[in-house]
Amino acid sequence: MLKTAFLYDPVFLKHQTGWAHPEKRQRLTVILAHLNKTGLWDQCVHLAPQPAPIEAIRAIHSTHYIDEIRHASETGELFKPDDSTVGSPGTYNAAVMAVGAVLTALDAVMQQQVQNAFCAVRPPGHHALPDRAMGFCFFNNVAIGAKYLQHRHGLKRIAIIDWDIHHGNGTQNAFYDDPSIFYFSLHQEHLYPYSGLANERGAGPGAGFTLNVPMPSGASDSDYQQAFSRELIPAMAQFKPEFILISAGFDGHRDDPLSTTVLTEQGFGELTRMVMNLAGKYCGGRLVSVLEGGYSITGLVTSIDAHLRALISR
Repeated sequence: MLKTAFLYDPVFLKHQTGWAHPEKRQRLTVILAHLNKTGLWDQCVHLAPQPAPIEAIRAIHSTHYIDEIRHASETGELFKPDDSTVGSPGTYNAAVMAVGAVLTALDAVMQQQVQNAFCAVRPPGHHALPDRAMGFCFFNNVAIGAKYLQHRHGLKRIAIIDWDIHHGNGTQNAFYDDPSIFYFSLHQEHLYPYSGLANERGAGPGAGFTLNVPMPSGASDSDYQQAFSRELIPAMAQFKPEFILISAGFDGHRDDPLSTTVLTEQGFGELTRMVMNLAGKYCGGRLVSVLEGGYSITGLVTSIDAHLRALISR
């Protein structure tokens, strides 16, 4: 039986944001410690990420923007491309490797080396726009991965399922008029970046291939599971994806400081199983999950524990 891959690289810790920033290096160090303590580390296949080729990043981001982030990182100081996003001398290399981890995972799944994968990366990606860093994000890891599946592996239909508590405006923007990429987002309504309304459904040939489900404050595990059953499952039955990518944000956890939903780690485990069922039905189980948000250290660790156990136990 094919196993689950776990992808991580120490370069992710060199992206520094300052001691008070919620997207900090400790998000990954505590995950690694927990996986080693519980034995989950030994249950995964560990693949060494390779830096993403710049041409893969250019599928989503402009050359000027890529160079801008590289030059800012080379100044040797912290820099702020927007009010909430902080970069450092290690940011460019970390961001290139974060994309590379996703591409490495995609290749491994497509080559049947593993069944599925979880990419423990930072910086996250789903807010990043073609020419703009935003919301802690520099390069849009998942969006670049979707394009890579099409360009490198010839797939026609990719589904991106985003359950981060914040709407993935960058991912939606990348594919809003594209019928070959289905973007589904569950996120808390009236929350940063204040996009992702239910009437945002795509444009032109992409009309109907974006599906946003804003969730109210206080939404629970059962609310999310019902939304998956009501909205996502019928959409996937019609779309029939050849590969599923998850923008796996765990900031909807009840302990997270940036949201007011009350999801539990058990709820994230069940969402994972529901997506895995879809992957098993439509695309031979091919699935790669990529870390986005999650800013309660305890909530993040327990949620990733549940997420990984579900991926491993398929």
